[in-house]
Amino acid sequence: TMRLPAVRAPLDSSAARGGEKHLVAPGDTITTDTGYMRGHGTYVEDDKLIASVAGVVERVNKLVCVRALKARYNGEIGDIVVGRITEVQQKRWKVETNSRLDSVLLLSSINLPGGELRRKSAEDELAMRDYLQEGDLISAEVQSIFSDGAVSLHTRSLKYGKLAQGVLVQVSPSLVKRQKTHFHDLPCGASVILGNNGFIWIYPTPEQKDDEAGGYTTNLEPVPLSDREVISRLRNCIVALVTHKMMLFDTSILYCYEASLPHQIKDILKPEVTEEIVLEARQRLLDLEG
Repeated sequence: TMRLPAVRAPLDSSAARGGEKHLVAPGDTITTDTGYMRGHGTYVEDDKLIASVAGVVERVNKLVCVRALKARYNGEIGDIVVGRITEVQQKRWKVETNSRLDSVLLLSSINLPGGELRRKSAEDELAMRDYLQEGDLISAEVQSIFSDGAVSLHTRSLKYGKLAQGVLVQVSPSLVKRQKTHFHDLPCGASVILGNNGFIWIYPTPEQKDDEAGGYTTNLEPVPLSDREVISRLRNCIVALVTHKMMLFDTSILYCYEASLPHQIKDILKPEVTEEIVLEARQRLLDLEG
C-alpha cells in the first residue's frame, strides 16, 4: 500500500505540557544572581550558577537544582515501584529497582500470606523463600530513604506484592508521569503498573481481585491468545512513545494503543508507523488539553 504525504503542523516535542520547561546543557549559565542556593546538578564559578548535567531547572524558593533527563532512579517517599528480587538475606530481601543502590524490602514491611497481622517469627524468617525468591517481580511503595540514598520498600497493602504473568518494559524514569495512582485497568482488557522507577508491568486484567492470598499466590493459568495480543500491542506502543520521548501515563498509552489498531503488532515498531501513531496520539492529547 502506498501512503500519501500529509501536511502536518510541526509539533515541538520539547514544549511539554504544563508550560515551558527551562532545559539546560552542561556548562550553561542558569543565573548570575548570587542570592540563589546551589542544589544538585549545579556548581558556582565566577559568581555564576552553572549546570553540571543536562536536564530541567527546578526552583524551590531560593534553591536551584537541575533534574537530569537521563539518570538512574532517585527514590522519593510514596513512590510506586516495580522491582526484581536479587538476593534473600537475614530478615530482608534485596531488590533491583533501577536506582544506584539495591533497594531493601524488610521482612517486617510485608503482609503475610492471608493478610494476617502479627509479629514476624523465626518460622517466618525460615520461610522467606516461600514468599519471595530470587528473580521474582514485585510491586511496592517507597517507605523511607536511607542516609546513603538506598530505598526501603514496603508491600503492606493488598494492591502490592508478587507479580504473576505479564511483560516488563524498562524505560527512563523521567518519562513516567507522576500521578495519584499508578495502577491502571485499561479498557482494552489489560492493566499496567507504571513504576516511578521506569519499570512498567503489563498484565491481563484479573477477573476478580484475590484479596485472601495477600499478594503471594501466582496464577499460572494459560493466558488466552487475545489477551497476549493486547499485552504485546501495549508493549510496542509504550516502546513507540519512549522512542519519541513522550510522557507515559494512562491516557497517552491508551491513545497510542487506539491509533495503532489499524496496524499489525509487529509493524508498530517500524519507524514510519511509529511516527504516525505517536503523532496521532500527541495530537489527541493536545486537543484534550486545548
